Amino acid sequence: MKRVLLLGTTFASMLALLSGGLAFGQEPTRNTLHDVATGKLKAAELPVTFNFVTNAPLTKKMPFISNGTIVAARQALEAAEGRFGEATPNFNALSFARSGQSADTLGCSERLGTHDGNTRVNQDCSFRRQAEEKIIFNPASHNNLLAGQNDSRAGFNQCGISWSTDGGQTWGDMLPPFRQRLNNPAGLEPIPSDPNRHTILGGPGTLHTYDFASDPGPAFDSQGRGFFSCVALDVNSNASMLYVVQSPLGAQGSFFLNIDSAGRSFIVVEDNNPNVSHDKPFTAADIFPSSPNRDNVYATWTVFRFGCGANGGYCSSPIFGSMSTDHGVHWSTPEEISGNSAALCFFGNAFDPTRSVSDCDFDQGSDPVVLPNGDVAVVFNNGNTAANNPNAQQLAVHCKPSGSSPAGTAHLNCGTPAKVGDDIAVGEPACDFGRGPEECVPGPWIRTNDFPRIAINRQTGRLFAVWQDYRRQEFDIQLASSTDGGFTWVALGTVNPDIGLDHYFPADDVVAQGANGYDHVGVSYFRSERVPNENNTPPTGFAPTQPGVQQANSDYVLAGGTAPFTPFNFEVLSPTFPPPDGIQAGFNGDYSGLSIVDNEAHPIWSDTRNADPFAPLNGVVHDEDVFTARQALPNGVGKPGIGRIGTD
Repeated sequence: MKRVLLLGTTFASMLALLSGGLAFGQEPTRNTLHDVATGKLKAAELPVTFNFVTNAPLTKKMPFISNGTIVAARQALEAAEGRFGEATPNFNALSFARSGQSADTLGCSERLGTHDGNTRVNQDCSFRRQAEEKIIFNPASHNNLLAGQNDSRAGFNQCGISWSTDGGQTWGDMLPPFRQRLNNPAGLEPIPSDPNRHTILGGPGTLHTYDFASDPGPAFDSQGRGFFSCVALDVNSNASMLYVVQSPLGAQGSFFLNIDSAGRSFIVVEDNNPNVSHDKPFTAADIFPSSPNRDNVYATWTVFRFGCGANGGYCSSPIFGSMSTDHGVHWSTPEEISGNSAALCFFGNAFDPTRSVSDCDFDQGSDPVVLPNGDVAVVFNNGNTAANNPNAQQLAVHCKPSGSSPAGTAHLNCGTPAKVGDDIAVGEPACDFGRGPEECVPGPWIRTNDFPRIAINRQTGRLFAVWQDYRRQEFDIQLASSTDGGFTWVALGTVNPDIGLDHYFPADDVVAQGANGYDHVGVSYFRSERVPNENNTPPTGFAPTQPGVQQANSDYVLAGGTAPFTPFNFEVLSPTFPPPDGIQAGFNGDYSGLSIVDNEAHPIWSDTRNADPFAPLNGVVHDEDVFTARQALPNGVGKPGIGRIGTD
């Protein structure tokens, strides 16, 4: 099949214009994250054609730094520059707001979510945003749950940690122990006691503590050690770090070991360079007693490379991985794992001529899972599709970890990528949040993404991946499975049975023993009402002043069914809630979470059911809090129909 690419001077000129960097003669980028947050540096675009008759040109956007990081950076910059004005929180007023304790929750017992069928996970009494959630259970103690969320209670966004020891009925929470860490990547060069290199491009280091953080990722190993990953960044520098801290045996996720101000323990990677930024990590641990890699811990994330061409713009965004063989204390040298495939990946050198044309290096949103034999599968979103394909794709790699992280011999040994499924992006609506048009759900007027999530049947090893795309001209949830550890995948169809709504931010998990040899799969996700002309995004993107925009309600649902049969039945978990508003407008995280243990589902999500009685002093009218539920997983095949928010 013929592929058409705009070549020569025209192509080079278009790349220079579309790569999102600075024009000739302008100052070089002062601060990459600052430029990203303010819209000065935007997602690169690649000109392609997909109409063989007319050769009509089309551009597709490359993956970019995640919404969670961008929003955290932007709000930190605004706070540092004093741009919140009257929205500055009044802590004296908030101190008495519905505080107290009860048998149901540790703090603020009168808040909604305590007595309306859900449980509020974050325990703060402030009206500051919590969003972007993941949850995991302890295989050594099934009533012990560990969750993470973005958390703004302390001012700048941080990664919040929550834990439960009674199956999710009550929760405690905290902020992670990294705040004394000084950025110093130059001090992480290989030494005899730790021959691993913990940096990509290095830098002299700021010797300044990190200001804010994003992208929480919890995990447990087979014996009950907890782990928590997060990226940390700085407001006025290019400092960027991924850390994974350990909750020791017996702590049950209620306590985590600290990170030294300048040491190596728990540091996966650290840089201070305008040409590299770390983003969107997830963490997984080996929970299988018979595995040769039992209790190993794995982290995968996106490394954004900038500085290509005269404009200093986007180069690539491959997926990297690292592993620990000593419970998260030491980590192996980061290695690129997203691979190379002449059959699946094209234009790998479009922005960086030093790379291969078939590198799968336009990536974002990786998610790892450990297999019963000790191998690891990783799924991620990829934009290296062919010239006649304006959409993206979901890819996966199968890895065979070996070696020791303290000794510097550990490697993930990942193979050639396999295609999980198509990510149909053509027609997806865009909104302008101040940086130009970005993928969004117009109803609640929030940023969104098509990152995949992966789950495993812990008895059979069968894998399931879910993601959202726009193949039916609305956001719907897609499902694929693999029976060979991620080497090959089969599409199973659309999960949600209802049409006429947008469905987004899915998470999945699997009941260990399904009925009649089939897998009982759970998928949880948000739904929202659609707005007028959603399929006709104006060139500048939707704006909150347009009729119908930022006025649609949402809810959160749990779907369950017997794979490979789709769609699934579902049940509505949350009350109907309004869009985020005030300084929280435009953002409800980058993902939600689901964990299933002993045939009981524990979904986790954020919503705005709680109103702020002190508005507008705290900058919002409706606060984003994190909620969970203990729920039997629905079964059977759903009946397609027109969906309505708040009903199933």
